[in-house]
Amino acid sequence: MRPDDVTPALAIGPTPPPFPDVARIAVLRGGGLGDLLFAVPAIESLAAAYPDAEIVLLGTGFHRDLLADRPGPVSAVLPLPRVHGVHDPDGLGTDEAAVERFTDRAGHFDLGVQAHGGGRWSNPFLLRLRPTWTVGCRTPDAAELTRCLPFSYYQHEIMRALEVAGLAGAPPAALVPRVAVTDADLAAAARAVGEPARPRVVVHPGATDPRRRWPAERFGEVAAALAGDAEVVVIGTADEADLAAAVVAAAHDRLPPAARASVRSVAGALDAKALIGVLATARAVVANDSGPRHLAEAVGAPTVSVYWMGNVINAGPPGRLRHRLHISWTARCPECGADCTRQDLARCPHQVSFVADVPVEGVLADTADLVGRGEAADEPAA
Repeated sequence: MRPDDVTPALAIGPTPPPFPDVARIAVLRGGGLGDLLFAVPAIESLAAAYPDAEIVLLGTGFHRDLLADRPGPVSAVLPLPRVHGVHDPDGLGTDEAAVERFTDRAGHFDLGVQAHGGGRWSNPFLLRLRPTWTVGCRTPDAAELTRCLPFSYYQHEIMRALEVAGLAGAPPAALVPRVAVTDADLAAAARAVGEPARPRVVVHPGATDPRRRWPAERFGEVAAALAGDAEVVVIGTADEADLAAAVVAAAHDRLPPAARASVRSVAGALDAKALIGVLATARAVVANDSGPRHLAEAVGAPTVSVYWMGNVINAGPPGRLRHRLHISWTARCPECGADCTRQDLARCPHQVSFVADVPVEGVLADTADLVGRGEAADEPAA
């Protein structure tokens, strides 16, 4: 693609005209909750550029549950088979028979959009579906698509996906993810945690990568300080129940017995709808760089986040009125001193937190400020 190809004023990169005769689009995006949300603005942009096309997400079962019966640009979600480098949560390798069944069942796509990394594994998988046209990123050793971008790790994931959508002739129609909140979400939240009697603060202490986790004791300190004016609900998956319990215990240690009911855990007790409803009713969400943090932003909840500096580049929220950011500038592993900023070096084996140096005071001050503002979702402050 030449630099003088068509580039609209609102574009991340070159944006040639849309492909002709596109009735069905496949968007490949495996991974977790945050990975899906990073692709949502690009999917909205594709829907705007191809308003008559069906958009099918090649994602996960959780993605399907999250988007089921929800307004949005995705027509259907096809859960991915086990494919190394694309969707292999247990590390068992590609299930070739399952891939064959998947490709037979998926049907024909006019356009395949690879929004899943550098393409070493995702490009060949997308090409097995034989779409007429394909776009995506590629590392030097990845398979060619119809139109490609070079893959560079340090790029915001939303901007990366939007740049890929631009290759399909879809300039940005949105810049941040949005997920519609339904009455069913709010009802599920009410069943799971009740209606908030006081301002609700949601805490999510987990993250897929342990290096992104702020210590549970720090979250507990924030929770305890807020317990007098708010109810604090600690969320997480069933696998994060012990971590959530540690946050609650740390908070309770700082509170008199009569106040301890203000801080509780519902880790493992929320399905996708209840999770959205709980986040949507929060006055503030305090979290690491994690899927629930990104979902909170997408449903309109204010957030206070703890980030490692490199992840800010790839996944940080762009606004600061409603989304406060606290950054660790750790450049070397606290345990062995290995450089943790370079992608050309092997990752050291240590699972120590890279964000433990972020102080409590700033996180607490920002959370208290957001709780005090009392804004409804997406309502600007005076």
